[in-house]
Amino acid sequence: MFSVAAALSFALGAAGGVLAQPAKGHDQSPSHMQSTPSLIPSLALAPHPREWLKALRAIPRHQEPPHRHSAKPRHRQAPQPQPRRPLRATTLSIYEHTTKPWILREQGCSAARRHESGVVVLDFGKPAFARHAYGTILFSGRFALNRRITAAMVGYARGYASCLPKGSTARITLARGTSNYHPSVPSAFAAGVRWARATNKLGRVLRRKGLAAHVEAAAADDAEPAWDRRFRKTRQFFHGFRAAVHGHTLYDYGSLDGGVGAVWSARQMWYVAGGLRHTKALPEIYNSAMAREWAELARIARGRYHRGIRFAGVMTQGGPGCNCGLGPHEAHRVLAHALASHGVGHVALPEGGTNIVAS
Repeated sequence: MFSVAAALSFALGAAGGVLAQPAKGHDQSPSHMQSTPSLIPSLALAPHPREWLKALRAIPRHQEPPHRHSAKPRHRQAPQPQPRRPLRATTLSIYEHTTKPWILREQGCSAARRHESGVVVLDFGKPAFARHAYGTILFSGRFALNRRITAAMVGYARGYASCLPKGSTARITLARGTSNYHPSVPSAFAAGVRWARATNKLGRVLRRKGLAAHVEAAAADDAEPAWDRRFRKTRQFFHGFRAAVHGHTLYDYGSLDGGVGAVWSARQMWYVAGGLRHTKALPEIYNSAMAREWAELARIARGRYHRGIRFAGVMTQGGPGCNCGLGPHEAHRVLAHALASHGVGHVALPEGGTNIVAS
């Protein structure tokens, strides 16, 4: 059982040879990344999606005990009730290299087999504009239209819902992820508007296809101060999203890069982490220093703006062969301790979080 569980946990990131290559150059690398490498995958060395799918298919969905040949019983035995597996509070998020629905369907099915429940971020890369339309640059280096991303996410949702055991109460919040890393778009505000409209459309499709019972639509942004030191394009993107979204959450799964005042002010940090309507924080907690930075921001937000940071859990990164810092449970414990040390231990911090890997 341990070997099967281990294979399931890392199938997406490991079977194709997950690469833990730092993608940030020396001029962009935030202070917290100096001791903890980034798992953002290398574009040139990305494995082909079929490689890890082979590994997924090699794992049997059901394992039956060997039957012994015996005399035919007089009465048919009633099937024994099977105990339900507990839901996992920690999910697997993914740096995506493709928008092929069948590939993301397999990813969703794998999440269901692991009985995941919580926030799942599918990171499709930085905002981009091509072919007279908005989209992103995937981690394979290819441009993907927003509508292609939506179709891929529907594939993930279908895989997740179809592979859950009957009667399961598991439910995920599926967030279409991007970042504030040098967006190559004519308007960051317009990019935010279209990101919100695509999120709204995903929500409608999930309801129409009967998937909303297990999958909820959301959006996410890896907002890091070192990537937009003036805060201009980040603010425009968030403003655009707020202007067009219909009740869906935008998660900030970024960093603080040295803490309050090192790059962004407390107000700018708080703005994207709960200060703006429809936003929540899913902070990167790769080490204790990052936890202290977020706890300091939570203290300032409570005292200065009289509103706490709206945490949705923690974001960690991991994969075989990667010394990527804290694991999800340890990250949650360290952040909770930091919040208490800063006098804001009462701030809500949901259990669990998500661990991001390369596809």
